[in-house]
Amino acid sequence: MTQSALTSLDLLRQVLGHFTDTPAEQIVPEAELVNLQVDSLTLAEMLFELEDRIGESMPEPAERPRTVADVLALIEPYMDTLRAKASA
Repeated sequence: MTQSALTSLDLLRQVLGHFTDTPAEQIVPEAELVNLQVDSLTLAEMLFELEDRIGESMPEPAERPRTVADVLALIEPYMDTLRAKASA
């Protein structure tokens, strides 16, 4: 898969793969993070890794993300920037 075709879910699956043993097919929007072995520390590390990959700082979420969809909502606004960097 080329970086330009990367979706927010693909990116999250890559990053979660670094921090948990969760199979990619279980990382779906409705999945709860706690069921994917994501605790508070893992969530923080994961968000920092996502920021590194995106190349921008994300604002602190108002509420702690509880599902994969919550995290996707945080990173989706930055995906066009990431795709543009990848195709440059």
